[in-house]
Amino acid sequence: MTQPPQDLVNPQKSRTGLSRFLHAGKYSLQGLQAAWFEPAFRQEAICAFILVPAAFWLGQSWEQTALLAGTAILVLIVELLNTGIEAAIDRVGLEWHELSKKAKDMGTAAVFLSLWLCGAVWAAALYHRFIA
Repeated sequence: MTQPPQDLVNPQKSRTGLSRFLHAGKYSLQGLQAAWFEPAFRQEAICAFILVPAAFWLGQSWEQTALLAGTAILVLIVELLNTGIEAAIDRVGLEWHELSKKAKDMGTAAVFLSLWLCGAVWAAALYHRFIA
């Protein structure tokens, strides 16, 4: 397969060094801004804004703190990926298709599992801090 001429390639692909880093940061912030208008992401982000600082209070070691904060951030990461999957599927077409449903269901299942993981880690930490 031959490569297209450089002038037909996305100009973003030709960036290097600091320019690439700065543009990537700008696009990442735009992604977070777009995600904020998704109700599920907003709810999970508000929880993370509470849980991440609470992890520093609840964690009894740096490992526990990292695990508690990390699971809260993991939920946001998985939600962003799920939202991206849903947007890409909807971009292709809004009509019902079995593969579109499968992709969206798997994305939602990933969010579900990340929420369960976060809840289990936090429940275990709370149990060991206050009950055990």
